[in-house]
This record gives sequence, structure tokens and C-alpha cells, in this order.
Amino acid sequence: MDRLSLIGSSAAFTRMLSLIDKFARLRAPVLIEGETGTGKELAARAMHYSGSRQDQPFVPVNCGAFPEGLIESELFGHMRGAFTDARSDLSGLVETAAAGSLFLDEIDTLTAKAQIALLRFLQDGSYRPIGSRVERKVDVRVIAATNANLEQLVESGSFRADLLYRLRILNLKLPPLRERGQDALLLARTFFSRCRQEQECRAHVLDESACNWFSRYEWPGNVRELEGLVYREAMVCDDHTLRLAAPESFSAERRIGFDRRLGRFNGAIYSTAKSLALEHFDRQYLIALMDQTEGNVTRAAKVAGKERRAFGKLLKKHGLAAGEPGRF
Repeated sequence: MDRLSLIGSSAAFTRMLSLIDKFARLRAPVLIEGETGTGKELAARAMHYSGSRQDQPFVPVNCGAFPEGLIESELFGHMRGAFTDARSDLSGLVETAAAGSLFLDEIDTLTAKAQIALLRFLQDGSYRPIGSRVERKVDVRVIAATNANLEQLVESGSFRADLLYRLRILNLKLPPLRERGQDALLLARTFFSRCRQEQECRAHVLDESACNWFSRYEWPGNVRELEGLVYREAMVCDDHTLRLAAPESFSAERRIGFDRRLGRFNGAIYSTAKSLALEHFDRQYLIALMDQTEGNVTRAAKVAGKERRAFGKLLKKHGLAAGEPGRF
């Protein structure tokens, strides 16, 4: 698996791919941040399999799936008799990932004790299995991921600031699907094709004209939500043509409008909240205007009272590339 497994053509997505290519050539830890469903593990795999460690193990770990008292044992191993159920020596996942990459998803769920052990490992590559007096060293690249706000967790005292700095030597922020313009339709085509290969689907054609709401829907579940929608509708479709209808929540969301999104500003300082509000206004204004002018950039720029080139740059900034009628 490499970066080609990631699908998209928007400006935000292209920038992300560029960083993945750059980080793949480096050895430093990486922190991947993004909302649920944006493809954090897929990005980590692309980084691993595009780099010099591609022939070595890629070991994914969901830190939130381990019982609280077993995280350290799972990561660094233990010796026989180290605790009640330790009936034999056990190698940890760090050793399993030797010479390769260790992907730590939901890094924010690590206990305070496990954070200390991970911090020491990141500093010099050394660790000590539970119950052992002997330090071991191993060459492993750590790629961590989270959908949480780690700065807020640092402020609350539940995440170590020094660990955050060590993990965030290289930082990759994945764009949510709502900021990726027409990537949603491109992904829908891909998922539909995969579903037809994997399942017995009656539908063989995707009616793209019925998908003109894709770039306006918020996609709270991001790519994962889109994939689930396409697979579900394709498998139950009794027609030759698959016509994807907007989720029931879509019309209600448009009626409620901006007020529903104020929750995004919780905990933000005034200047940050203001920037987010303006960014949201720009995007919604552009989408509505391009709908009104049927994707004609010249007409839309005239209505907006802006020079065409400047208007085009604004579209590109928000991942809304110029399109033909019906594209918006």
C-alpha cells in the first residue's frame, strides 16, 4: 500500500499528499491529527510504505482498545512473574515493529504512566519490559494519531506537554471531507466501483447528477460516512442506476444553518472563533453563488463584485474548483 491508495484531487488533499511524500523520507516521529473518519491510519500506512522502511513491519495499535493496566505491557512487553497473570515472557509491540513503524492511534488515551514510558522511548529508543532490569534498544519510527485537541488536554493536565512536543516534531493535519470540494464525488465513484467488485450489486451506473449536494453536505463522519452511505445504498438498490439521496439530516442542517455549527467554537478565543466564522461564511457564500450561476466563474465573480482571478483564488482556497453546470 502506498500514497496511491489515497484518493482525491482538491487543493487541500494535494497539500496533504505532498507532506506525506516529504515525511516518508524522514525518520522523526509524526503526529497525525484529524477528525474521525478522515483516514489517519491510511495516511500512516502511505507514509510507511512510501519510505525506506516499506519492507519492514507496520504495526497498528489502538491505544484506546487496551485495558488501562495492560498498555505498558502490550507496548514494551513483560517478564515472567512481573505481575499475577504474567506466566511467561512476552515481547511488546515495540519489538514487533523493530526496523519498521509503530502506529499509535488514539494516542490521547494513554495513561500517565504509559506516557512517561513512551516519552523515554522516543528520546533514545530505549525501553525496559515490565519486570526486567535490563534496558533494550530498538529502531522504530513512531507515528501517532488523534482526533482530540491535545493542547486542551495538556492544559487540563491529562496529557504531557513534553510528550506532545516530542510527537509533533512532524505534524500532519488531515482536512475534513467538507473542505475537499469535489473529492466527495470522486470517492463515491471509487467506493461504488469497489462495492460492485466485492458484493452482488444490481446497480451498475452511478447517477452523478443526483449527487450535486455532495459539496454542500457537512459530512460529520467524513470519508468513513461517505463510504458507508455508498455501500449501503448500492447493496440495497434494485435499479440499474444508483441515485444517492442526501441524508435526512441534510435538509434540517441547512435550515438550522450556522447556529448549529457554533459548537465548533467552544473553548476558542475570540480571534480564532471569528476566523472560523468568516471561513465558514466564505465557503457557504461561494457554494451558493456557484449554484446560482451554474458553475460559471466569470458570472459568479461579477455577481460577487470581485475580479475574476481573485475570485478564482478564493474558490481554490476553499477547495471549490471551477466546474461545469450542475457540478455545484
